[in-house]
Amino acid sequence: MNRTLRQLIVWFLILLVILFTIIAILGIWDVIELEKVVNKLLSTLLVIFSSSAVILFIFSVVGKEIDDGKGS
Repeated sequence: MNRTLRQLIVWFLILLVILFTIIAILGIWDVIELEKVVNKLLSTLLVIFSSSAVILFIFSVVGKEIDDGKGS
């Protein structure tokens, strides 16, 4: 993995942490209804995790075929 991609991932994760922190603070102060937001966040994270697992599986299978010379 090259360095630019790693830095991009790090910044993305930092932004996620900041976003979740802001949502948690707004929920603590009763600015937003935290139950609805948490349900939506968790379901969104589950969908992202599932799609990431499928993409990782596809890349690992296709990547092995390309590395072995079996690909077209």
